[in-house]
Amino acid sequence: MQHPLIQLTAILVLGIGAQWLSWRLRLPSILLLLIAGFVAGPATGFLKPDLLLGDLLFPIVSLSVAIILFEGGLSLDIAELREIGRVLGRLTTIGVGVTWLGVALLAHFLLGFDTGLAILFGAIMVVTGPTVIGPLLRHIRPSERVGSAIRWEGIVNDPIGAILAVLVFEAISAGGSEIAGPIVGIMKAVGAGGLLGLLGAGLLVLPLWRFWIPDFLQNPAALAVALATFALSDYVQPESGLLAVTVMGSAVASQKLVAVQHIVEFKENLRVLLISGLFIVLAARVPREMLGSVRVPEMLFLAGLILLVRPAAVALGTWGTKLTWRERFLLGVMAPRGIVAAAVASVFALELARRGYPGADRLVSITFLVIVGTVVVYGLSAAPVARWLGVASPNPQGVLLVGADPWIRSIAQCLSEQRVKVLLVDSNWSHVAAARSAGLVAHYGNILDEAMMDTLELEGIGRMMALTSNDEVNALAALHFGEVFGRDKVYQLSPEGAESGSRRQAIPKHLRGRFLFAPNATSAQLVNRFAVGQTVKATPLTEEFGYENFRAHYGDDALPLFAVKDPGQLVIYAAVDTPNPKAGQTLISLVAAHTTPMATE
Repeated sequence: MQHPLIQLTAILVLGIGAQWLSWRLRLPSILLLLIAGFVAGPATGFLKPDLLLGDLLFPIVSLSVAIILFEGGLSLDIAELREIGRVLGRLTTIGVGVTWLGVALLAHFLLGFDTGLAILFGAIMVVTGPTVIGPLLRHIRPSERVGSAIRWEGIVNDPIGAILAVLVFEAISAGGSEIAGPIVGIMKAVGAGGLLGLLGAGLLVLPLWRFWIPDFLQNPAALAVALATFALSDYVQPESGLLAVTVMGSAVASQKLVAVQHIVEFKENLRVLLISGLFIVLAARVPREMLGSVRVPEMLFLAGLILLVRPAAVALGTWGTKLTWRERFLLGVMAPRGIVAAAVASVFALELARRGYPGADRLVSITFLVIVGTVVVYGLSAAPVARWLGVASPNPQGVLLVGADPWIRSIAQCLSEQRVKVLLVDSNWSHVAAARSAGLVAHYGNILDEAMMDTLELEGIGRMMALTSNDEVNALAALHFGEVFGRDKVYQLSPEGAESGSRRQAIPKHLRGRFLFAPNATSAQLVNRFAVGQTVKATPLTEEFGYENFRAHYGDDALPLFAVKDPGQLVIYAAVDTPNPKAGQTLISLVAAHTTPMATE
């Protein structure tokens, strides 16, 4: 029993180790996971998943994919989905159809797949890897509209591709004799998956709403209900379970009866663990001879998928929408494949091979070639292309505010009125709720959580200000997001006692952000200013009323916070870098509320 124990442990250690190494090297984690799996499996023969797990291998894979899609559904709020509207609808219908047909034709004529296998492979390649897209979007920072379209397309296409693959598989199994089979299958899958997904959401939300489940059981209960929904839907209609858990996750995220952020955080952590293990296991199953079987037809297929199929799918799928040609072009160079494609291909390849279907074993090797190829190509090219097209944010002016206390919300409200994009994050739900009620974009969660970077939508956000009352949290947040925005773009409040120099020495420069506003602008000092009635005020500066006039009118007690050059162009005041505001700019500052504005202002 020692050898199986070592192999099971190795799967976890290799997966998490690859994730950590990808974080340190700033490389896509999927590449290092695949390398680790290839080394552990076909290269050395150390890991043999089929012998290790036996008949439990693919039930475990299926349940893991179900949890991953449930977590993806939890990020799919219907209210946000509506904002994308027509673009997403066309991408997931016309775009899916073009991708399906294009891949099938390439597979048939270049790879020599027969018609049935080519159509099955085309269905599998419909998915676009949301777990891979997230890190790429953080790196590229595209415009909000195209970023949302790419992200939601990846989430929605996963169950669509899986259902199409199942229907084709059933048709192949039946020898293609049933013409009406696919249509009936689609209706059954949508009906079973949709209804049971909504039922599962109700079975989870109702007990939470009525406090029938104690806090310590809520995360396990959510996992149990999701897996039960998946299994029941799969029993009623084979492979409709992926749609069911996606619908369930979206319904749970969209309801307003109970807060489910703690469930979302649990599933995010679980997703990292499952993805790590799944890629190691699935990559280890690839036969050694297939690693060296990449020839000219396979490379031509990959090139056709990237250069022909994806651009055609986007061009036809977004025709007539409000997207500009630049945004459509970026969509056309963003379609990496990920874990769902690998899992679905592995499952069907095994089933077809058991039935003696010719060429079925090639499904897995070609799928992994597509995963590696698309991640490398899109990962290296998408950012330069986005900057060339002008649809990325090379100098995004938005601000991520850590904290949502009342005084922080006042600052956020004033910035929003100056057309500066603001995103607040706080672990206090009442603060987040108050911010949302005021029309601000606020996220509930722990800013130090590693999964937070995958959750936050940072399109248009280029700087971070840590404004909490906890100096250590502020320093850690600045360190955490320094790798995202750059160290010169992360700020924090001065620690208590910073003006005396005692705490400055306690927090080295490389472990903190730039100090905000003034050397004595600590959290306690700012809270006290608001407590005595000071308010955040935006003052337009003119030739007649310049900065000297502002100082003469409001006094030395006024604390400048920001200067807005053009609408949305923000300059942040730092303790050791005080800008000189000029006429034509708007000065945002903290002033006494009772001060009467001058007539020239």
